[in-house]
Amino acid sequence: MSTSLILSLLVGYFVVLVLISYLTSRKADNDTFFTGNKNSKWYLVAFGMIGASLSGVTFISIPGIIQGSGFTYLQMALGYIIGYAIIAFVLLPLYYRLNLTSIYAYLETRFGVATYKIGAGFFILSRLIGAALRMYLVANVLQNFVFNSLGVPFEATVALSILLIWVYTFKGGIKTIIWTDTLQTLFMLISVGLSIYLISDDLNIAIGDIYHEISEAGMGTFWQTEDPMASNYWWKGLLGGLFITLGMTGVDQDMMQKNLTCKDQNDAKKNMLSFAVVLFFVNILFVTLGGLLFLYIDANPDVMSLWLDLSTKEAGDGDLLFATIALQSDLGLAVGIFFLLGLVAAAYSSADSALTSLTTSFSVDFLNIEKRSKKSTTELKDDDLLDSEQAVTENNSAFDSDAKKMRMWTHIGMSVALLITILIFKYVKDDSVVWALFKAAGYTYGPLLGLFMFGITTKRIVPDIASAITCVLVPIVIWYAHEAFVAAETGYAFGSELLGINALVVYIFLLIFSKSGRREAEI
Repeated sequence: MSTSLILSLLVGYFVVLVLISYLTSRKADNDTFFTGNKNSKWYLVAFGMIGASLSGVTFISIPGIIQGSGFTYLQMALGYIIGYAIIAFVLLPLYYRLNLTSIYAYLETRFGVATYKIGAGFFILSRLIGAALRMYLVANVLQNFVFNSLGVPFEATVALSILLIWVYTFKGGIKTIIWTDTLQTLFMLISVGLSIYLISDDLNIAIGDIYHEISEAGMGTFWQTEDPMASNYWWKGLLGGLFITLGMTGVDQDMMQKNLTCKDQNDAKKNMLSFAVVLFFVNILFVTLGGLLFLYIDANPDVMSLWLDLSTKEAGDGDLLFATIALQSDLGLAVGIFFLLGLVAAAYSSADSALTSLTTSFSVDFLNIEKRSKKSTTELKDDDLLDSEQAVTENNSAFDSDAKKMRMWTHIGMSVALLITILIFKYVKDDSVVWALFKAAGYTYGPLLGLFMFGITTKRIVPDIASAITCVLVPIVIWYAHEAFVAAETGYAFGSELLGINALVVYIFLLIFSKSGRREAEI
């Protein structure tokens, strides 16, 4: 593909996003930005969440791991379904009953201010690092295949990307994202489906024979039941998927903010359950594509040579496999076009919602944008201010204006923080360090899940400071315990079940520190 064509696609794509932003953000206010005025259609939310859940990491990384792990990723995808069902029937009713804008406000009513701030801070840290890593990986692909040839530095690529996200989200916020995510999910699914069809056609494999051919190549394993020490052993996959869903969706402001834009909890439940089923089949598409990519690379040594030349790993960088085949093989222009659209869609559907949720959490949880009181009619009368109704109207208008400015400055600040974090990843120049940081950030979802589990399943009281300290110390201790366990060379490889272990340990310590009763402030 020519550079001019690629640039034209990117420009056209962002023009469409800005147009959607314009149409969805007219007469927008803070309520529009934070909650979408609670009138989103559940089926749009469900479809759009597919793109936000998968992200650029899934789009370029999941196909690249199939050679080593086969279809065992689907074990985790089954665990996702169980987790989404729990979210639909346990967490969503709680969030709607309390009418929450930030889900972490629940922690204040249940535990206290310190725990509330720690929980919200954990989310901001985790989501900032996660969003930065996802954008970094995708920006790195675009840099290698597009912008290096133009002499555009990586810093400019990332800065422009974040600026564009800010442009189409700064006004409409979550309401705009519901619609842009729908479009971006569509591009992503077309990209994957078209790639599967064209690669299988090039290899003369009938659609019904794809799995058979992948299995014949040794990549068809679904259930890993032979090695319980491996990280992809079947029960680790199931539990890992369950805990990841509960931790990184159920108690994650980014994902829950979309659900809370539905008009009521019944619509939100329909959204969550339908999303869970569709997402499982989408994951089947991704692992199938991964198998086909490796079959294609084996059948085309010239493309394999290109892939190995671009890779920094001796055996080939799986993150660049899909990109190499889509952009530098002979599969045709359509694959390249939809790969780029799918890649950009995957990256931005994750980054734009992350930026909005970070802005929401910081505004609500730390700047108390919802709690800044307005003067009552009585107070205004006491101050001898004009007619009371006129005074209240003017005061409320001034409050809304100040709150909007506060939110917009927070949005800018979060954009800058995201840019700085991505550039830090770039200059670390050690992928192992970057992934270790991402993994460490994931540890903070364990305490959040433990807090919500304890709050929902018990009526016991825990001193605020005790629960806050527990949430800080437990992930640190488990991190060092895990590293020591690995260093001991036991042969046991932890998977995503570590998030659940974090949550369980927090839950146990909260029980130890608790006493019978219930906080008076709890609703």
